[in-house]
Amino acid sequence: MDSNYQIELFGKICNFEGLTLGLCTFLIIGLFHPLVIKGEYYFGRKVNVFFILLGVISLIGSVCLMDAFMSALLGVVAFSSFWSIREVYDQEKRVEKGWFPANPKRRGAVKSQK
Repeated sequence: MDSNYQIELFGKICNFEGLTLGLCTFLIIGLFHPLVIKGEYYFGRKVNVFFILLGVISLIGSVCLMDAFMSALLGVVAFSSFWSIREVYDQEKRVEKGWFPANPKRRGAVKSQK
């Protein structure tokens, strides 16, 4: 185990790797939420190419890394990217319902009901 995630507290060795991974996962998922919204707004479904590439690159990196923590982080990025592909389609539906604004400057943009 890497000592970077361990500290001694009250005479006991405490491991913070799981908490750190959980926090990083929370932040990664939080980052992908606005990426989906902005990506759909400016690029429409074309943004899925970005999510596919990022997902595949992260997946390959996750498999190739020997460090378990970084491998897990890249795995979270990979599957967050793959999940975002579905979210782009759902975001289009939210725009159609008027829950989010449509981009009037983008050709072929979904029209909002507002």
